[in-house]
Amino acid sequence: MESRKEHWEKVYATKQPNEVSWTQELPKTSLDFVHSFNLPKTAKIIDIGGGDSRLVDYLLDEGYENISVLDISEKAIDRAKQRLGDKATKVNWVVSDVTEFHPTTQYDCWHDRATFHFLTNADEINTYLNTARQAVSGYMAIGTFSDKGPKKCSMLDVHQYTEQELQQQLNNGFEKIKCVTEDHTTPFNTIQNFLFCSFKRNPN
Repeated sequence: MESRKEHWEKVYATKQPNEVSWTQELPKTSLDFVHSFNLPKTAKIIDIGGGDSRLVDYLLDEGYENISVLDISEKAIDRAKQRLGDKATKVNWVVSDVTEFHPTTQYDCWHDRATFHFLTNADEINTYLNTARQAVSGYMAIGTFSDKGPKKCSMLDVHQYTEQELQQQLNNGFEKIKCVTEDHTTPFNTIQNFLFCSFKRNPN
């Protein structure tokens, strides 16, 4: 059976941004959540499953100085580096499955749009949450498919979340700030309903 890494390397090797459903020219909801945390430009921000998302472009343009992008696919990260050109040297690039990620620092902001919902068994979900508890000292913004969203993405099963369920998963260590749902229009003009929530790290 094809591994998760093999799957994503193949996706990024064979498809352009206009051929995958998650492409966003302007990641507005993600930026709104990052801005809502009122972080200094020196804050440590990590984008989990960032792939070749443009969030890093906007954060660099806004003057954030300490950005990391993690993705399972080396090809996705190579694509982002090529797009950014010289600016790519300002970013800490991490090629890793999030469930095998061992952070050596703590982050003021952990952003994840559409990685968490690909974790469909309890062990993987718990590993992710344990890593987040170790790695996050400030805030988390997490976007998943809502219960009105797709059941599959990129031919893989996903776990849909209600606000209550996502809050329950993060109860140990995180306090919910707010949630919004939004319709994401894919490059092929289909609609995917996302749930986006922000959380504050709660040391208790």
